[in-house]
Amino acid sequence: MITVPAKPIVIDTNVLLDLFVFHDPRWTELLAAIEAKQVDAITRAECRDEYLAVLRYPHLPLDEAGREQAAARFDALLRLVAPESKAIRLPVCTDRDDQKFMELARDAGASVLISKDKALLKLGRKTAQAGLFRIMLPEAWLEARAEGTLE
Repeated sequence: MITVPAKPIVIDTNVLLDLFVFHDPRWTELLAAIEAKQVDAITRAECRDEYLAVLRYPHLPLDEAGREQAAARFDALLRLVAPESKAIRLPVCTDRDDQKFMELARDAGASVLISKDKALLKLGRKTAQAGLFRIMLPEAWLEARAEGTLE
């Protein structure tokens, strides 16, 4: 029997902060799936750069050791990719900083972009109807995974 690898998923910066900085217990199953390589969580250089910059925000409860640990977890668990840009038009996100996550999902053939960002979530219907990828809250992803309705 040939097994087909699951399509990759993209996770935005705020959800990654929940996983690696705040250790949000609501997303324990998501983190466990990433750690067990049951899902292929991907990133690209621009998204990684944003994550590293956000780790330096003064309101985050991180010292230098904490920043290093959060960065190391990111690097250990997310696969860095550099897919070629596809000529498929995406809806434009009102928050230009979030457009890169949709571009990554499109270009890498991701099945899902996991986000809590309202501007991104509003575009989920359009990307799904275009047959590109779904944009889901972490809790919706967990529910769909439990129901077996993810690709």
